[in-house]
Amino acid sequence: MQDINIKITDREGKTHDIVAPTDMSMNLMEVVRSYELAEEGTIGICGGMAMCASCQCYVKSDHQLPEMTDDEDAMLAEAFYVEDNSRLGCQIQITPELNGLEVELAPES
Repeated sequence: MQDINIKITDREGKTHDIVAPTDMSMNLMEVVRSYELAEEGTIGICGGMAMCASCQCYVKSDHQLPEMTDDEDAMLAEAFYVEDNSRLGCQIQITPELNGLEVELAPES
């Protein structure tokens, strides 16, 4: 089992140092939910299907993330508060390569 460290800035601007497991097939949205870093019912509304953008985040570190899928790209094209570094947390799988990842949750739309 290998855990990684992630810094997540919540919607109030508070930064949390999180330990996330890499052996549970979790994505970033699920980690945010498990640590209750967003108000209940405001993140992962679609269940992680890249259909709502409620888990949009801004990637602050220089990590190489997997290519954006067409579904993720289309959802971000319709979302609010999109920046050049926007990604959907539900599409970022927790892997050992993401150790040290820094993200900020986008404002609730």
